[in-house]
Amino acid sequence: MNAVDQYIAGFPVNIQQLLKEMRKLILETAPDAVESISYGMSAYKLNGKPLVYFAGYKNHIGFYATPSGHNEFAKELAGYKQGKGSVQFPVSNPLPVHLIRRIVEFRIAENKAP
Repeated sequence: MNAVDQYIAGFPVNIQQLLKEMRKLILETAPDAVESISYGMSAYKLNGKPLVYFAGYKNHIGFYATPSGHNEFAKELAGYKQGKGSVQFPVSNPLPVHLIRRIVEFRIAENKAP
């Protein structure tokens, strides 16, 4: 088991399922991203720069796409609790897969820009 597997395994089964879904989505969208643990959460880098992060909590999945990723999708994220560069997806709802994929794609383009 790598560090992200261990991180996910530390959560209740219902949270693990959402974290695994988030991880799979990120890795499918950004297959060249380097996965690690940073700031105590799952972290992904591309071209040596931060791409996105996610973290599990009792009542939500935290998703961190830097302020630019959240600013770009402000309208779509308006229905979720947010902080600067973060959004909380409640564990009682399915993950917004299409939105997360679009945010990751946006961040990939940012990271590839000169």
